[in-house]
Amino acid sequence: MFTPIKALSLLAVSAALSACAPTTTAMIGGANAGNGGLMPSQRLSVAQPSASATAMSLRMTSPTISNGTALPMANVGSGNGCTGMNVSPALSWGGAPDGTMSYVLTMYDPDAPTGSGFWHWSVYNIPASVTTLAEGAGSAGGTLPAGAMQLNNDGGGLGYTGACPPVGDRAHRYVITLYALSKTITLPGGATPAYLGFNLNGATLAKTSLTAFYGR
Repeated sequence: MFTPIKALSLLAVSAALSACAPTTTAMIGGANAGNGGLMPSQRLSVAQPSASATAMSLRMTSPTISNGTALPMANVGSGNGCTGMNVSPALSWGGAPDGTMSYVLTMYDPDAPTGSGFWHWSVYNIPASVTTLAEGAGSAGGTLPAGAMQLNNDGGGLGYTGACPPVGDRAHRYVITLYALSKTITLPGGATPAYLGFNLNGATLAKTSLTAFYGR
């Protein structure tokens, strides 16, 4: 016979189990609409730079590139029909937040017809004391600051490779981004720029970008 005492006991057990269960909240609309309605417990959670990371005073300039303007021919690739000089741009920066231990610099074309964009340049472990890269520092024969390391670009060569979009494409974007990090980074041999990008998660204190355009 199901007595009131038994009913109370079942309710007590149910309450205890509920208190121990993980809490999940359904994703409905808004910024989470593209996640397929997955619950937080069903998605891989990766640490991201805080929202304040882009609101810091970190700033970057170039004597030859202004944000939103054409990429100079000096920074355009040579070969494959491109007639630039294939030289990495001169850059300078300041305003890094307290705790900055190193910098990472990348140049990325999100419009390349590859399905994953095209990494033109990736430099990591730039010392925190460094605030400039000379023109050509990332090109063949160039000199990087002591301690700084480069990865292969998506063309397969070490260091910088200039813009060279397909003929007839609308002008591509070339996004040069500087990251101020709370640590230096150790990467395995053969690491890709995408792998470097993954290692920026959780270590980025601030970042700033310049975007230039080039088409042919």
